[in-house]
Amino acid sequence: MTTRTGRRLAALLLGPAAALLAFATPAAAAPAGGGLDADVSVGQLVLNPTERGYQGNLPITVTNRGRADTYFSVTIVEPVAGSIGNLSPESACGFQGLQDNRRVVNCSVPGDNLKPGERRSFTVAFQALTTPRGVAMIARGGRVEVNVGDGSEAIGDAESFAARFRSTSGSLRNPVPYAQDSQARASISTAAAATLVRQEDGSYQGRLPVTVRWAGDAAHDLLFVEATTLPAGVQIWGTDPQDMPSFFTNFVVPGGRFMAGEERSFDVLLRAEPGTVPGDLGAATFQLDTQWDSIVVADANPADNSASFTVAAA
Repeated sequence: MTTRTGRRLAALLLGPAAALLAFATPAAAAPAGGGLDADVSVGQLVLNPTERGYQGNLPITVTNRGRADTYFSVTIVEPVAGSIGNLSPESACGFQGLQDNRRVVNCSVPGDNLKPGERRSFTVAFQALTTPRGVAMIARGGRVEVNVGDGSEAIGDAESFAARFRSTSGSLRNPVPYAQDSQARASISTAAAATLVRQEDGSYQGRLPVTVRWAGDAAHDLLFVEATTLPAGVQIWGTDPQDMPSFFTNFVVPGGRFMAGEERSFDVLLRAEPGTVPGDLGAATFQLDTQWDSIVVADANPADNSASFTVAAA
């Protein structure tokens, strides 16, 4: 079973980027010395409004200015927390913690080692799950640095960049600062009762309808539910649909990250052991937490983060 800190989950789940960032063993870096040098240049990151927030791509070019074939990587600080996605072409990437609550990611420059004088370009996808607005916006603080190898040896060349949000009318002019929520705005509700029905093996199983709602645009990897109380012998047996793990007393809300204003309904599967005496089994309470980089994010209204129900066996 997991703890509520989500550290064990972090080993299994790396949030939205887990599906986007490929993890692999990078090629060996060129030996130290040998005239290693490189520079990096970036284009503009323009985020366009879509049916699911804003999306855009950042062009990056790395040039080997040294005298040896060299493996390079880039360290990227995202300008909007939780927005960084995949590289194109695909490349091995790894998370390196947070900086001002924004994710830092180190990615191999796609392809083989760069030859002296060789220039290689690629793009990084970004998605900001916030409601598109009628005004242009801007978020500063993005940064790309080129490194030798896996990022442990810095070259020193870096460029800053901003995320520019195009308005719903298509304008980039007169942008206002983009202010991302720092607190979660999540809520959970359940049916008032769950009835478990006897199965052929003598166990009892049933479904509890659950609805999770998300407002705002705080950075998050997942929403995590812990059963703070369960009747004796009753366990969480999964969710329907299920695309994330569950661990008998807790589960991850299926469907990945939430878009601002999204509501998601699903069933939680409950099970009681054979030998359970039919009748009222007792009360249960679910506690909803928002997790970002394995940290529980404070919620603006904690009162609607819990829901209680009763369980009976028939």
